[in-house]
Amino acid sequence: MTIPDHKLIYYIQRWVELNEAEESLILDAFEPIAVKKKKDLLVPGDVCRYVYFIASGAVRSYHVDEKGVEHIFQLSLENSWISDLESFFSQKPSNYYIESIEPSTLLRISYERLETLYAEVPKLERYFRILFQRAYLNALQRLNSTMWDTAEERYNDMIKENCSILQRVPQTYIASYLGITPESLSRIRKKK
Repeated sequence: MTIPDHKLIYYIQRWVELNEAEESLILDAFEPIAVKKKKDLLVPGDVCRYVYFIASGAVRSYHVDEKGVEHIFQLSLENSWISDLESFFSQKPSNYYIESIEPSTLLRISYERLETLYAEVPKLERYFRILFQRAYLNALQRLNSTMWDTAEERYNDMIKENCSILQRVPQTYIASYLGITPESLSRIRKKK
């Protein structure tokens, strides 16, 4: 399968400089996979075995509450990462689903292989530290936003970050991600 793995190297090199040997070790460590739309990559009760780099496509992570309502935690498009980091690092069962929203090409690495790769390419440890710090800060920012920002402010922030999400992700998913009803999202969109 041909996957634009150069994208992975490009995004890593935004934070750390790699030589050709390190690039080769990294590319050899990641397994390319292609998934169809609506493919589960993780289900609750399973341990999250992989961190995924999205080379193309769209993927979401979500939780289903006791009433059967989906709560979307993460919407990720190409050139970004997705995983359940709590389950991945603790190697304990997940509470989340990870599902492809559209046909996607992914590069994945297992927990064990990532640990080995840290020893082979020490710069990668720095890269993932930066990545995970940013993910933590984004999660805190999102939590703060849901507490203090209006739904319209959250919507505006989301489309500033990635306006193509509106054409590619179902509105019900966007509403869930923003913590609002689809009807509220429709009212906000009509104002625009």
